[in-house]
Parts: sequence; structure tokens; C-alpha cells
Amino acid sequence: MRNTAKITTAVLAAGALTLGLSACGSDKESSSSSDYSGPLVVAASPVPHAEILNFIEKNLAKKAGLDLEVKEFQDYIVPNTATEDGSVDANYFQNQPYLDDFNKKRGTHIVPVVTVHLEPLGLYSHKVKSADALKSGATVAVPNDAVNEARALKLLASNGLITLKDGAGNEATPQDIAKNPKNLKFKEVEAAQTPRSLDDVDAAVINGNYAISAGLKPAKDALVLESATNNPYGNFLAVKKGNENDPRVKKLAKLLTSPEVKKFIEDKYAGSVIPSFK
Repeated sequence: MRNTAKITTAVLAAGALTLGLSACGSDKESSSSSDYSGPLVVAASPVPHAEILNFIEKNLAKKAGLDLEVKEFQDYIVPNTATEDGSVDANYFQNQPYLDDFNKKRGTHIVPVVTVHLEPLGLYSHKVKSADALKSGATVAVPNDAVNEARALKLLASNGLITLKDGAGNEATPQDIAKNPKNLKFKEVEAAQTPRSLDDVDAAVINGNYAISAGLKPAKDALVLESATNNPYGNFLAVKKGNENDPRVKKLAKLLTSPEVKKFIEDKYAGSVIPSFK
């Protein structure tokens, strides 16, 4: 039976305190990583993460002896806080630079288990057909969280639209732009809202999962797209530190990097999502 719970950000925000308090007093929390009974509950972004997990749940989990439950989250915050407080056992939605920044700023203790895929970040537009066609003074929407904004600016820089100052790293902002020949203006919006901003701006840099959810095909529709070569933004399965040896997590990690999942990703997403494993 497919166990998928779709949870909206609004409901989660309203219930976050209750979830945190109930988790603190639960048997699961008190027994920490020693309690491996019950289904493995994994928080995931709807596309492609939950889709990949649902493929596993439907086709591979039973044979592997894994009881898998998928909970869908629309944002990039609650999956980590829920993993930290024990509301879920693991999550699958993020990359290493984002996790490093999240752990540092929020005092969480989330660690990666296995890297599964890359969702190339892309520049999209409803108004121009190429990046070169952007006019002087054009407005470009970028994600407003530190890591994805820096990633967006690096994408623009790698395609010659801007030049970043030497040393601009994973926390780069528009203030770190050294040269801006098109005098581009930047509108910072929540990552999940970047597809909706396309009608209000000249172009937008959109995360792969949100692009796919909005009906865009990154491999076809992006004006420019991240290269997968030596890309540090692969998405991985993650758990709270100390739970890496949960046998259920190990089973899922093995399934996530199986030939069957590799084929599923390649067939379903046609280059818009790229497996990160051989």
C-alpha cells in the first residue's frame, strides 16, 4: 500500500510547535537511534524527490523488506527541523552547501547519507528566447535563501551575464557583483515562488524541482542551465546525526542508488534530473 501524506506549508507552519513538543516526549525520541521499529518516514519535496521515493515504495521496497512512508513538503525548512526533532526519520530534498548553511544558522545536526541526483539550476523567461536577448536594466528573480541565491549568481556569471568579485563563495549576494554589463536588476523571492514570478520579471533563476513542478522542462526550456560536471549541488538522503546506521536508512540508501532508480530518473526526467551515481 502506498503511504504518501501530502502536507502543505501552511498546515506545517501551524503545527510545527505541536510536532516539536510531541516529538520531545515520544518513545522514539527518548530511544534515539536504537528504535528502528515501524515504517521509515521520509520528508521530501514533491518533485522529483517524492516521485523517486514513491517509485521505490511501489516497486522495490517490499522485496527489500523496507516499510517506507513518504511525506511531501513544499518548503526547504520544515524537512530539516522535522528530521531534527524526530517527527520524521530522514529527508531527501537538499544539497551540501544548503545543509551546511542550515546547520550553522539553526543549530541542527543533519548529515548526508548518500547522494542521489542533481537538479540543474536554470534561467527561464516568458519574455525572451535567449539570455543574450535580455535588455539593459532587465529584472531577474533569484531565490532569496543564501545558498541558492549564490548558486543563481554563479550560474549567471558562468554564462557571462555578470562577473562576481574574487572570493565570492556560497553566500554571494548582488553586492558581490563586480561587473554587470547589462545593468541587470535582481528581485529576491522565496525559491518556491520563482516560477510564479516569471510573468512579473524579465527572467528568473529557478531550482530544478520547482521548475519541473511548474511544468517547465529544464533540459528544453532553460535559457542557460547548470553543468553537471563537478557540481557540488547533488541532492541526498539525510538523517539526524547518529541515525546513519539505522538499518531502514541503509536499505533506502541502497535502493536510491540502484540501477532501477537510475533508469527511472533517466526515463522520467530526460536530462532535467541527472543521477549522481554510477
